[in-house]
Amino acid sequence: MRRSRAVALGVLALAAVGGAGFATAGLGGGHGSGSSGGPKVPATASVERTTLTETQKVDGTLGYGDTTSLSAASSGGGGGGRGGSGSGGGTITWLPSPGAKIARGEAAYRVNNRPVPLLYGKLPLYRTLKAGVTGSDVLQLERNLAALGYGGFDVDKEYTSATADAVREWQDDMGMDETGQIAPGTVVVAPDEIRVAERRAQVGDRASGPLLTYTGTTRVVTIDLDVKYQRLAKIGATVSIDLPDGGSTKGTISDVGKVATQAKADQPTTVKVTVEVGRRRSLGGYDKAPVEVYLTASRHSSVLAVPVGALVALPGGGYGVQVVSGPSAPVRTVKVDTGVFAQGEVEVTGSDIAEGTKVVVPA
Repeated sequence: MRRSRAVALGVLALAAVGGAGFATAGLGGGHGSGSSGGPKVPATASVERTTLTETQKVDGTLGYGDTTSLSAASSGGGGGGRGGSGSGGGTITWLPSPGAKIARGEAAYRVNNRPVPLLYGKLPLYRTLKAGVTGSDVLQLERNLAALGYGGFDVDKEYTSATADAVREWQDDMGMDETGQIAPGTVVVAPDEIRVAERRAQVGDRASGPLLTYTGTTRVVTIDLDVKYQRLAKIGATVSIDLPDGGSTKGTISDVGKVATQAKADQPTTVKVTVEVGRRRSLGGYDKAPVEVYLTASRHSSVLAVPVGALVALPGGGYGVQVVSGPSAPVRTVKVDTGVFAQGEVEVTGSDIAEGTKVVVPA
């Protein structure tokens, strides 16, 4: 029977076997007991042919990823296209609460009781868009208008009178000034739906400077990964995640940072790794919580393995297992060479070891 096992790298034989005795680990085998008057039959397990997987355990944080600051008097901020453009001047009359999610076309905040809606894109609004203007920012606006259900114009890089008509209709529906133009500060631009992380201003403040921070809306695991393990972090690779409540789930590495940083002189240099979580229902209500992530280091296919507890330390050095040939046959110790250790099992080779061989394990 094939099974896959995983464990953190660096599991040593010394940790598996104490002195000349047994370790407390392993799988259940064929357990038995002798009659009240006869010798006790040892508990056994069969040598299996299986796949052992080595992993490296690292610390991660379950949350909504990096935060980005949204500023009222800014034409964009933050790296990687995650900055927002906002409104400068006026008085803040409404701000969303932390945890609120804001989608395309919804107000990110209000100034002078006028909404400043969210549009999706990568280009900040750096100039006034009006009839006669052309460029990628026009295309970005028209794609948003089309997604919001407005039409009558070609979705291209030209801001025509038809585009202006659609903008006026949208502004009217939103309760904005019906100018037919989009000026810097009248919309917020972000790549996708956002989730408010923290307020940086209060209702009644002047609409200038940082107003709030936001994240994406999907929970992810972020890892500040020691660069010595960077080779283990491959985009698309599957990882296991241990959750604070004792449960576990699977995830997929979606991004590996290209910039290494060192927070303090006595701390390791790290790169940021992002893991998307597959079964999000398994995450419960955690907003931000520490988790343990297991990165796959290597897989050893079709190897012979026994429970780690089956190993005995030999007087002359090395390890062996106690082989049981039959109910009445004497137990004999057979020297083995050990390979990879993986969560309760260890790869073994030896002239007297074959698949199905019965070995003694601690009861």
